[in-house]
Amino acid sequence: MANLKSLAKDTAIYGLSSIVGRFLNYLLVPLYTAKLSAASGGYGIITNVYAYTALLMVILTYGMETTFFRFANKEGEDPQKVYSTTLMSVGFTSLLFVVLVLTFISPISSFMGYADHPSYIWVMAVTVAIDAFQCIPFAYLRYKKRPIKFATLKLLNIFMAIALNLMFFLVLPAIYESNGATGLIAQIYDPTVGAGYAFYVNLFCSAALTFFFWKELVGIKYQFDKALLRRMFSYSWPILVLGIAGILNQTADKILFPYIYERSDAHTQLGIYGAASKIAMIMAMITQAFRYAYEPFVFGKSKDKDNRETYAQAMKFFIIFTLLAFLVVIGYLDVLKHIIGRDYWSGLRVVPIVMAAEIMMGVYFNLSFWYKLIDKTIWGAWFSGAGCAVLIAVNVLFVPRYGYMACAWAGFAGYATAMVLSYIVGQKKYPINYPLKSIGVYVAITVLFYFCMNFANEHLPNWAALAVNTVLVIMFVAHIIYHDMPLKSLPVVGKYFRK
Repeated sequence: MANLKSLAKDTAIYGLSSIVGRFLNYLLVPLYTAKLSAASGGYGIITNVYAYTALLMVILTYGMETTFFRFANKEGEDPQKVYSTTLMSVGFTSLLFVVLVLTFISPISSFMGYADHPSYIWVMAVTVAIDAFQCIPFAYLRYKKRPIKFATLKLLNIFMAIALNLMFFLVLPAIYESNGATGLIAQIYDPTVGAGYAFYVNLFCSAALTFFFWKELVGIKYQFDKALLRRMFSYSWPILVLGIAGILNQTADKILFPYIYERSDAHTQLGIYGAASKIAMIMAMITQAFRYAYEPFVFGKSKDKDNRETYAQAMKFFIIFTLLAFLVVIGYLDVLKHIIGRDYWSGLRVVPIVMAAEIMMGVYFNLSFWYKLIDKTIWGAWFSGAGCAVLIAVNVLFVPRYGYMACAWAGFAGYATAMVLSYIVGQKKYPINYPLKSIGVYVAITVLFYFCMNFANEHLPNWAALAVNTVLVIMFVAHIIYHDMPLKSLPVVGKYFRK
């Protein structure tokens, strides 16, 4: 229990940068969807380019975050040498990537459909290279158990991004419309740039954040060990493969959509899908916060005798609280939909599908540690590859006819495939006694409450539906407290129930 409490504490701190940070970042969604209409396709461009960015982040880090944790915790390895070798390797490949993109910027931007805006591509490339390099010092902070600095830097980056986006999408356009292209405004703002300002802001923020890693970059002894790097590569390349497959499960639909959607409004439809999916991303926030704490926790605890029981309980509580988040979003969707512009509301029907897919992705992430702990990461490549193949097949077959709804169901099918395969093989290779009966009860309750909420949303006035949904959420929380978190075990308030 003490280990789970430590995990919960670190998850809460990392969650400050993940959940709270992304929530603050949601301020950009209503801003973008208000200033970039669905018909203009501007938000579709942002969705498309950022999908490429997510894929490139996986490629440019090539599994070295997880590999760093594995080797830094290995007996006989020097953690400082592991860190410096990893840092120099990722730094070199990131720089090489930028040089290649700048050299071939014209054919690359033409292929991606942005021949008229090559700046979108080179700005994105430089930004993702910087972010990939920064992943290693961020991982080092996690290894050194410095969640406060980690969270502070993540939040600083988000606050800078929000401030600059407000400047270039709200303040400067208002001044421009009032005074016209005169003086200083004409030099720093051009209304024809449009969605491009989102990319310029990200580049500035990422570059500025590098200076805050002074201690992690300058205050270390650099040692490059070729033999160590070769051993790390042998561990990391399957993680790269599974990472590419995994991120394609999240982004392939947004990358492929403009190529396979057969109508002229591809960026408009992609923007609607991307904006609506943002509401469902609360699951990604929870999963990411859990991952930041869980990864070093698992590798650090791999020698303990009770590790499998702890992993089983961690899985159960992860599922419980993601199901609770699912019900909260569905129950208050009529409120949350105001995060995005009104002309994007037609895409709200994808929200429950995308959230369910994100839950399965989180479960798959939790299941994935069995092959990392026994150094058989190739299994992850097979599982994620199978899920990715299913996702791409569903997109290619059904997007031309059903549009972005096929994208949502493709993600669901892809994650479900990877999750089921990992569980079946994992129980043979590294069996863990997950409390399936208890988890099944929570899933059944969630499904029942989901249909009740849908009925209330469709047949009752808004205030009545919200009241019914609130009662259902409270009932779910009460079930959690009664069966898995007795009040007497809680800090502070627990003493009143132990009498």
